[in-house]
Amino acid sequence: MRRTGTTRRGALTATGAIAMGAVLAGCGSGDDESAGREGPARADARTAADRAPAGTSLRLKARGVSTSLLAQYETVVRTHPATAAGLTPLRDAVRAHITALGPGDALGLVRTRPGTGGAAAAVRELAAAERRAAASHTQALVEAPPELARLLASVAAASSAHAYLLTELAKETKA
Repeated sequence: MRRTGTTRRGALTATGAIAMGAVLAGCGSGDDESAGREGPARADARTAADRAPAGTSLRLKARGVSTSLLAQYETVVRTHPATAAGLTPLRDAVRAHITALGPGDALGLVRTRPGTGGAAAAVRELAAAERRAAASHTQALVEAPPELARLLASVAAASSAHAYLLTELAKETKA
């Protein structure tokens, strides 16, 4: 005999449908009618917020952190040429982060001293530098305007991924 009334499966399906409807209704910001009229003006306001003194100083600081990181990559590649194949894609990504973080043609690299250890130790030091850069970019998110916050979050995530890859590369690198 078939059970009548509300079943557990029916209740879960109804709850899921209601939740999905609430999520989909909450996804819109209510600006759909005004998107055609004020869309570009709002975009200009966001980029103006990024150019505000707080956004500019955060960009400069983040660019400095990434520039220092790039200098460390350059030093490790110059000191340990055997690591160049593994480090070049990551170094190029850091260079792209610097370009995205701010205007300027000259990177103004700071020379760093090579470490006293071998190639594996240098790659481990580079992984630690990537972790510090990720932490710095993540910390700056609190004060950053929305557009800059998205960029910093992306750069921080990339730095974390680089740290992982460098840690694995250090394991494979001969000392």
